[in-house]
Amino acid sequence: MSTISDIKVDYYKLPLIGNLVDALHGKHDHFEIILATVTTSDGTQGVGYTYTGGIGGVAIAKMLELDLAPKMIGKQLPRLCKHYGYEQFQKFNLDMNNAIHYVARGGIASFVISALDIAIWDASLKESSLAIADIFGTRQTTVKTYHGGIDLMLTEKELLESLEAKLKEGHTRVKIKVGQENLSDDIDRVRAVRNLIGPDAWFAVDANMVMHPDTAIRFAKNIEKYDIAWFEEPTNPDKYKDYAKIATNTTIPIAMGENLHTAYEHELAFDIGNVKEIIPDCSNVCGITGFLDVAHLAKVRGLNVNSHGMQELHVNVIGALDNPGLVEYHSFPIYLYTNEPLIATNGNLVPSKTPGTGVSFNFEKMEKEKQ
Repeated sequence: MSTISDIKVDYYKLPLIGNLVDALHGKHDHFEIILATVTTSDGTQGVGYTYTGGIGGVAIAKMLELDLAPKMIGKQLPRLCKHYGYEQFQKFNLDMNNAIHYVARGGIASFVISALDIAIWDASLKESSLAIADIFGTRQTTVKTYHGGIDLMLTEKELLESLEAKLKEGHTRVKIKVGQENLSDDIDRVRAVRNLIGPDAWFAVDANMVMHPDTAIRFAKNIEKYDIAWFEEPTNPDKYKDYAKIATNTTIPIAMGENLHTAYEHELAFDIGNVKEIIPDCSNVCGITGFLDVAHLAKVRGLNVNSHGMQELHVNVIGALDNPGLVEYHSFPIYLYTNEPLIATNGNLVPSKTPGTGVSFNFEKMEKEKQ
């Protein structure tokens, strides 16, 4: 069995097309990618990564390079086991958590661990000549996707024009941002989008945590008639009881996950928050291992698991599951810097058959953005 002989860390600051705006973070004009490249004693290389909305990338890169990577060099590369599944990866992931949890449990530490965990999966699967969508023998031929817009900078007219373009590109499901100062403006946007896409199309909304629970309930009641698939992050994700209160007072399923950075937090979202649509992100939930842990929590509760961002990776991870939900086609275009195309066709994506995670980066294209 091979061991980890080297871990290299790279940091990139990548431009976004236009200034994207949501209710909490305001304008986005760039995003960050932190890459971890693992080399094994057999010479195999695995690449993992995490990303941010433009803040914290340097801290993540330095913590990975200086604190975590040195502790993992020399360790055996985990393997999938026929009878125990991904148990070796869970043990390796726990070792990473134990190494750095005291200063950053669930915060930056989860981003750091995620990048290295994904690299470890990539290297291990490459050595086994196995694509990640095949790890459990339940490969999905296609995975459903939705376009997740960051669009509060758009007027209502511009929003509708943007969504029309996405529908022409092959999307059949859409999510828009809400959380403006005037609730009536959000309600008007919801009404306009529903009129555009028709009564049967999948349609969700995302408030990026900014609403008071009572405001969220009032908003939800006003848009129930528009058949909303889910209401994402209506309020502070740490306040699980507020999520339960909102869920109890609307027929719209409540969703969250992107700001929960451990599987334990997702468990609280299920059991206290009454969340019915869970949306973890491999970039910040301790990697593929953490994502699979959340998927199991969803499965035993009879629920599917969705994903946030990183669609070029999540299509392959969700493609491995027997409780697949929806892959968000996020507005941070990491996929533009990868070698495999990612095209939505009739609202579906196709999981990669390439050994490893199915994500390889075009380093030549990224080189000028390296910091």
